[in-house]
Amino acid sequence: MNLTISGHHLDVTPALREYVLTKLDRVTRHFDQVVDVNVLLTVEKLKEKERRHKAEVTLHVKGRDIYVEQAHEDMYAAIDQLMDKLDRQVMRHKDRVQDHHHASGKRSLGAESP
Repeated sequence: MNLTISGHHLDVTPALREYVLTKLDRVTRHFDQVVDVNVLLTVEKLKEKERRHKAEVTLHVKGRDIYVEQAHEDMYAAIDQLMDKLDRQVMRHKDRVQDHHHASGKRSLGAESP
């Protein structure tokens, strides 16, 4: 799994990087077929003394890209909410990918019967 964490108008500190890795671990625990992850952390200055922290993630899995973004006044809260959204998206994707059609044992035996 390739992981890229970058910041826009923000220095990605080791503590922030570790926090993202810890939260991302929960998502990869549910679905291990993740190919590539890009995380972008942004600070937008709206008005004087007012800032909006935005976290975005693009998760590339086999056959699909999952994109989620979340904004909040606090960066850690934005990351928390982002990972919650991402987890729901990944679980929904996993449910769609899984084969729910199982052949019954009797039909797979063919003409033989005990």
